[in-house]
Amino acid sequence: MAITALVSALATGRKAVLLMVALAASSAAGYEIDPYTNRDVDIADSLAVLDAKVNEALDEVAASWSVGEDEWQIAMAVYRRLGGLHWVDRLERWAMNAAAVEKVPNTRDQSVVGDFPLHAARVAWVFGFGPTIHVNDVYMGTDKIGHFFSQGRKFYGRYRRLRDEARAARWSVVTEVGLFGRLTTGVRSNADLVANYEGYRFYRSLFEDGIVPGKAAILGWHDDVPVRQRPFTWADHVNAFWDEALNPNAYSAALLPYVKERLLRLCDDFVRRPERYEVPDADALFERYRHIGLLDTSALRPARFLAAHCPAR
Repeated sequence: MAITALVSALATGRKAVLLMVALAASSAAGYEIDPYTNRDVDIADSLAVLDAKVNEALDEVAASWSVGEDEWQIAMAVYRRLGGLHWVDRLERWAMNAAAVEKVPNTRDQSVVGDFPLHAARVAWVFGFGPTIHVNDVYMGTDKIGHFFSQGRKFYGRYRRLRDEARAARWSVVTEVGLFGRLTTGVRSNADLVANYEGYRFYRSLFEDGIVPGKAAILGWHDDVPVRQRPFTWADHVNAFWDEALNPNAYSAALLPYVKERLLRLCDDFVRRPERYEVPDADALFERYRHIGLLDTSALRPARFLAAHCPAR
């Protein structure tokens, strides 16, 4: 079926759900996540564990290199080690399953869409959620790792052709309103766009000084062989806007009322651990990323929404 015909079919109503589910699976769309349930639970920060996995991969790429100075091919080699042409990227899959990476406890029944009807929850209802983990003091979905390496690599490729970040960012927006986002899941994720962009910055930082302010490139060339000059750390890229609660999604009209209803069930958690729902530099982060297509969803930031709607204590 042509994509335009499919989109038309999807717009006709609930009977299109199965089409969307099948298409999402075949299109390598990743899991959605639940950034709200049990976010007041303390879990270990996996920054050091995930840093080590990336640095190990970079060293393996460098040690096996034999084709001379080619920055794009290095980027592709790193992508093949950590990303991949499948539904869930390699490092993302490892983080989902590794005992060394602690996860927020959650099940589909407990989750924010646990009692949503199928026409509202869509793909997330069928396939469930990727886990939420703790990295650089940020609660984020494991799906962001896949966005970082796979969509970030595509963003980097577009930038190499266009030399314009805003233009390169446009396709990231298309994927979030299309097959990887709102069309199939009912969700347009601001946090996905941020992870895509930070992945692009990572690929540039492989050989460009100053992409991470004050830091040299990760790799340098010595006799046509890449050599790691400094360690990679997720701390250079992960911030509160990777958290889909603190940088809320834009939801479809079918999904939004259910999300608001379920948010109100967080009132007790919010009162107990208000710091888990607040981000002091939210406005500055929004301005940093505005040019990549973020929507202003500040009304759904939990600290604002819950403070306005929870019963007075």
